[in-house]
Amino acid sequence: MADFGGEDARMVRLRFWKMHGLGNDYIVIDNTNGVFDGIDPGRIAEMLCRRRFSIGADGMLLVCRSSVADVKMRIFNADGSEAEMCGNGIRCLAKYCFENRIVSKAEMKIETLAGIKTVWLRTENGSVKSVTVDMGSPILEKSMIPMIGSGRCIDEELDLNGEIFRVTCLSVGNPHCVIFVDDVDGFPVERYGPKIENHPAFPKRTNVEFAEVLNEDELKVRVWERGVGETLACGTGACASVVAARLTGRASGKCNVHLRGGDLKVEFEDDRILMSGSAEKAFEGVVDLRIQP
Repeated sequence: MADFGGEDARMVRLRFWKMHGLGNDYIVIDNTNGVFDGIDPGRIAEMLCRRRFSIGADGMLLVCRSSVADVKMRIFNADGSEAEMCGNGIRCLAKYCFENRIVSKAEMKIETLAGIKTVWLRTENGSVKSVTVDMGSPILEKSMIPMIGSGRCIDEELDLNGEIFRVTCLSVGNPHCVIFVDDVDGFPVERYGPKIENHPAFPKRTNVEFAEVLNEDELKVRVWERGVGETLACGTGACASVVAARLTGRASGKCNVHLRGGDLKVEFEDDRILMSGSAEKAFEGVVDLRIQP
């Protein structure tokens, strides 16, 4: 039992699925009945996502009712902050909704803070095998990423305490800073990731991708996620890396992206990004919370 209150706290029982997209793992909870009404979900996410001390995850996903789509997805990082969009998370949430009969169709629309996203499910015998997501168009204007300054940031210099990195920055519903390196496996992601995430150029912080071009159709990427740290995979990060590679002439718009947890297929054509990959259920369970009203 997790304790979030004093003597007058009320008991809340939450049923959840533990899911992952290529090792990027989430606690998924059905909130269509309003179980989180009056509760700070960021605080709950921060506690439940603690590895070794609780369920443990990179983030928490809430399935909510929507007046404009089939469902609404809310995403909370492990530090309790709310994210606008998550590529691996939306695939997990789509599988959860289909297999729990919240949305019983193979094409669904999901409301996010980054807009309404369309997803297509490949199913076999009632089980979701893979999910394709229409990620929409990348946002390149600095002010809309957001990033300090005006215009676009494509292969520009970023000064990190005297060290210069060439970066391409964009939003695919959440902010990303892509840096191309020669050897991503040997790159000190844990050293530079948090420094770039919190660089003054990014008023809402940023996700950071370190990408190695293998050939025009393949990238190898490691991701430092805002509010989480390095993760095994990041769907929006994979999309951002392909867009950046194409904009800088390093690769085509159709790439297999090799992440530490597995591979994603990303297509960037006609200013539209499509991402395809798996979503897996690890287990399901129940957690009892004592919540201060």
